[in-house]
Amino acid sequence: MPVNALFRDDFYLSTCEAVVTAVHEDGGIELDQTCFYATSGGQPGDTGFLERADGSKITLGQTKNGAAKDIIIHVPLEGEARPEVGEKLVLHVDWPRRYKLMRMHTACHLLSVVCPYPITGAAVGEEESRVDFDMTDTIDKDEVTAKLMALVSENHPVYLQWITDEELAANPGIVKSKNVRPPIGLGRVSLVCIGENSAIDSQPCGGTHVSETQEVGQIYIAKIEKKGKENRRFRIRFGTPDDNA
Repeated sequence: MPVNALFRDDFYLSTCEAVVTAVHEDGGIELDQTCFYATSGGQPGDTGFLERADGSKITLGQTKNGAAKDIIIHVPLEGEARPEVGEKLVLHVDWPRRYKLMRMHTACHLLSVVCPYPITGAAVGEEESRVDFDMTDTIDKDEVTAKLMALVSENHPVYLQWITDEELAANPGIVKSKNVRPPIGLGRVSLVCIGENSAIDSQPCGGTHVSETQEVGQIYIAKIEKKGKENRRFRIRFGTPDDNA
């Protein structure tokens, strides 16, 4: 059944109460509401645990969507206990991991500002992320790093605006990705905006992000790889090049 996805309106919510609405044969758990992000758009789903009334824990290995975007399935690790339908649980997101992914996902958006080319692929990771661009230009990774860190240090606000599916369909030019569809089908689409009045960037995205660019922290472009005649893969890492020298 459709879930109240609390993370869509509050990326910093790491715990909440919920009631079990279904338990699948493979152990997957559905809840009436959740603060757990489900794998989508290149960002991994949350891990963490569900706390039962007796204080015992059900540890989750992944969170994913069901047959539709409004169905979220919490998948326990093998051998974990199964809750009962109707049981009340307290959800606990692995916050250090989620926060790293939020910082990384925001960094990927900043990279799309520095490199204004169509995006052909992306994957957000805890230590390294990658963004693929449809481009032939030769570009210096240190120069890109300097421009990224300028945007980080300027500490621009990062916030959401909501538009309808119809408004997105009428403005297809705001979509930067060539092969990943924006999160439509829920009636509304979130635009991740960077800078006052979206001065830096605005693009449809259903992922989680930090609230200001300085939270991204120190990042750098570790490598730019040629992946075909018109494709360049940028690898973003936390820290500085000296950290991995």
